[in-house]
Amino acid sequence: MKILVTGGAGYVGGTVAALLASKGHNPIVFDNLCHSRREEVPEGVEFVQGDLADRPLIENLFISATDSGSPFDAVLHFAALIEAGESMRTPEVYFRNNTASTLSLLEAVLAKGPKRLVFSSTAAVYGEPESVPIDETARLNPTNVYGESKLIVEQMLTWFNKIHGLRYTSLRYFNVAGAPEGPSGVIRGEAHEPESHLIPLILDVALGRRMSINIYGDDYPTPDGTCIRDYIHVSDLADAHLLALGALEAHDRLIFNLGNGQGFSVRQVIESARRITGHPIPAKIHPRRSGDPAVLVASSAKAIRELGWKPRYTQLDDIVRTAWLWHQKRYNK
Repeated sequence: MKILVTGGAGYVGGTVAALLASKGHNPIVFDNLCHSRREEVPEGVEFVQGDLADRPLIENLFISATDSGSPFDAVLHFAALIEAGESMRTPEVYFRNNTASTLSLLEAVLAKGPKRLVFSSTAAVYGEPESVPIDETARLNPTNVYGESKLIVEQMLTWFNKIHGLRYTSLRYFNVAGAPEGPSGVIRGEAHEPESHLIPLILDVALGRRMSINIYGDDYPTPDGTCIRDYIHVSDLADAHLLALGALEAHDRLIFNLGNGQGFSVRQVIESARRITGHPIPAKIHPRRSGDPAVLVASSAKAIRELGWKPRYTQLDDIVRTAWLWHQKRYNK
């Protein structure tokens, strides 16, 4: 299949694009490189630099592909800003980039593109869960602008499915981590500039790039007072995207949670990194951040049952181990 991968120069999008290529598909990466690098596009994969707000550019991609006799079969949409804390400081940026720009993409899809789309959503659409683990029927009530910006897209997709027949899968996932492993070792990993995700920040301490790791809040209603999150390995997530795309052959609207099924606190993640790296990793306590729910843990039972999804990395130490291997490779050259 020929597939447009928006945000395909990023951590998750790039991992999925590489997997698509390895399976014999033809991914075309579309990215504005605002938080990624051209060098991160998988080798041999076609790259188009552009912004989702540029609807004519996307439409022309679809038109040119169709005119050449090789039309797109689907869109995998990853492009988005993803920092919950930042979204509470600059909500207008998140609504413009994540919501308005996605509307521009969807308009191009409806006008000239394929009518199949896999949307990279988020567990943040649930907000503070009423029960844990969270399943797909849980109330949708985001506590931050990032989650709201994604929920609005899900609502648009619901209507476009009803009115225009757009077939879509929405994948709500949690904290993505780790690095894909191949015959030559780890391939690519998680790194942002500036970095804000917990596991890369912790590993930066082990590498001597930071003095300590910050813990934002130790007074949450959890066993050790720190937030609990569900960490999913990026390779398991990539597998689920391909399965979700295939499921659109027989279904026109699907929603799945993707996660490990068990939660780990910030302190537990730090302890795992200490075991894996052998570094003491000093930690400092800071006040809570606005919009951070205490616990987010997914029930992936539906994806396992209906997609046949089988996560391979279910232990936190295995996830951290692959991330550590990649970070050493990246920064100790």
